[in-house]
Amino acid sequence: MDYIRVIFMAALLNTLIELNPWWHGDSIPLGISRELYLQRIKKYLATGEIVVLNGVRRSGKTTLLHQTISYLINERGVPHKKILFINFDEPAFSQIDEPIEEILTLYRTDICGEQDIWLVFDEVQTIEGWEKYIKSLYDRGTYHIIISGSSSSLLENRLSTLLSGRYFAVQVFPLTFFEYLQFVGFPLREDVLARTADKYRIMNHLRDYLRYGGFPRVVLQHDESLRGTEYLRSYYDTIVFRDIILNNRVRNVKALKDLLYYLFSNCSNFFSYRNLEDQLKIDFATLKEYLLYALQAKILFEVPLFTYSLKVQSRNNKKCYCIDNGLRNSIAFRFSSDEGRLAENAVFIALMQSGFEPYYWKGTGEVDFVLKHPDDTLSAINVSYTDSPDEREYAGLREFSFLRLTKKCSH
Repeated sequence: MDYIRVIFMAALLNTLIELNPWWHGDSIPLGISRELYLQRIKKYLATGEIVVLNGVRRSGKTTLLHQTISYLINERGVPHKKILFINFDEPAFSQIDEPIEEILTLYRTDICGEQDIWLVFDEVQTIEGWEKYIKSLYDRGTYHIIISGSSSSLLENRLSTLLSGRYFAVQVFPLTFFEYLQFVGFPLREDVLARTADKYRIMNHLRDYLRYGGFPRVVLQHDESLRGTEYLRSYYDTIVFRDIILNNRVRNVKALKDLLYYLFSNCSNFFSYRNLEDQLKIDFATLKEYLLYALQAKILFEVPLFTYSLKVQSRNNKKCYCIDNGLRNSIAFRFSSDEGRLAENAVFIALMQSGFEPYYWKGTGEVDFVLKHPDDTLSAINVSYTDSPDEREYAGLREFSFLRLTKKCSH
């Protein structure tokens, strides 16, 4: 091995040691616990299958990985050096031709040569051909594997092709309002809701949440200019550039940005491809392709009409929601009338985090969200950001309830 190679491998080993402080008894950067996700991760770890954390950038996946490592060490009793954490966004790893194999060889040679190893790979999608490496490691039966990736389209499409039936996915979202209150030191409890003064404090927090959203680092940042502009705009630019433009080799960047700006500005509203085509002067095929990229990157979501007829559903407009209100507000104009739509978007994210795939319903009245339950029952939700909801909100729910009972929700 030549001198330069020796120096390079020594530097690489130092990088691994810095990324894995628990090897030498140093503390793990844990952040604030997100129990909903941790409980799900623990359940999946017990199966022995690959655990996949996916979702938008900066939603807290790396922190959840560190919390999982802490759980493995402190509750499962896994020896410290049997856990290898790699963040493939580290510049040092981009200089290696076969990063997964070379790093693993270095780790097995210099750190831990035993069996029953835990591999925790963050931002794994940055490695070309990562799916085949992961499948190979899984098939050896020597490793427990946890991976994360910022672009869920890569994880869903490629993992399902090579690893069907071998993994469980956990989609990570920015904080819900309930989690937001925990992060700012104001956990929501029944005794809090009973006190009038605390209700006003909660409303103040809710206004901040609707304005700045739920990205963990933004929530914990006290400098208002950094919260409202620097962080969020940087997040948006990074997500659009790395997870949409680069991943999909987008050629008409202006058309993509115009589409995203329009949909973020009209979050919680109805849209159709024909309307988008007229408004933005972008051809139908390009619109459909670019919207698909945004949906795959998990920054936008489309909600279809609830109906028992797929044909009717396909003919009707969809509603658009975005991953985070703060991200939306950082790039779109805000008006006082936006608060109701932002509240609706916040409820949508909370429902998605809870595992629902919402629909909307529209007849003479309207229902914001229709939820299907495993026992085939339905729930209907209308969102109102006022103390006295409009009678139309109740009328829409009553109309839906009547038509549901008579099975007339197909038109």
